[in-house]
Amino acid sequence: MNDPGSTWLPQPDPADLDVGAVLQALADPVRRQIVALLAAVGEATCTSLDVPVKVSTVSHHLKVLRESGVVSTRIDGNSRPSRLRHEDLERRFPGLLTSIINATRPASAADRPD
Repeated sequence: MNDPGSTWLPQPDPADLDVGAVLQALADPVRRQIVALLAAVGEATCTSLDVPVKVSTVSHHLKVLRESGVVSTRIDGNSRPSRLRHEDLERRFPGLLTSIINATRPASAADRPD
């Protein structure tokens, strides 16, 4: 998951991921939106995520997601790109992150009942 030669901010080890901490982090609708966006783009900084809050608030949300184990954040000069820890979460809690991502995405017109 982590690129050789990159510096990563502290995060829980996969074996230490706690379902309560993950669910608490994912309880916030803005954080769920961030997770859905990261699932779509792969990796992003707080300034590149299109969410309806200030950049400083996005930074705080990414910190909460990182500390709970949902995302990894690396240091790249002055930026801090984050990405989902999809593989780690899937091994620890099968189907959880995929369910959250699918539930967060807006339904397309084809998915909506008539």
